[in-house]
Amino acid sequence: MKKLVLATSNKGKVREIKELISEYEVIPYTDLMDAFEIVEDADTFKENALIKARAVYEALGEEDAIVFADDSGISVDILDGAPGIYSARYGGENASDKDNLYKLIEDIKAKGVQESLAHYTAAIAIVTKDKERVVHGWMHGTAITEARGDGGFGYDPMFIPLGFDKTLGELDNAIKKELSHRSKALQLALKVLKVL
Repeated sequence: MKKLVLATSNKGKVREIKELISEYEVIPYTDLMDAFEIVEDADTFKENALIKARAVYEALGEEDAIVFADDSGISVDILDGAPGIYSARYGGENASDKDNLYKLIEDIKAKGVQESLAHYTAAIAIVTKDKERVVHGWMHGTAITEARGDGGFGYDPMFIPLGFDKTLGELDNAIKKELSHRSKALQLALKVLKVL
């Protein structure tokens, strides 16, 4: 079984990717080395995903490694696309998922509305010895100003996907997998992996 090293230690992401890519042995890089700081200073999901994947590939020092990095986030229309690439640290430097969630809810409320169109973006970078590829997936819907449901992670309890009346926090995992921006990007990433 081929080894796929993930440039993340986010347990939610690791679990989601493992479930979706069963034909590879998916290993978070922190199982192979100590976690280290990767400065994501680009202004797009694509570039930040590449920064993470390149950093972990170089740190591994294994020529035949396949490193996989995801950069994703939510963009809310009423906030001009915020938090966007800052989704993971929207509530401040050491913010928890809950801190980020409630800051976003408060920021939408501050605009005098109860909901706004929003979308999730996932960019997945795949780095090998001689190739770099990036694929994207999107999920559109509505961001609401209350947290509903305790499934998923991150902003899931406040996001209602297009065509549904429940949040990602309330929806069944199987449905979520079909809709997810990350699973859409992962389907494309799988196609890339097959031709590497």
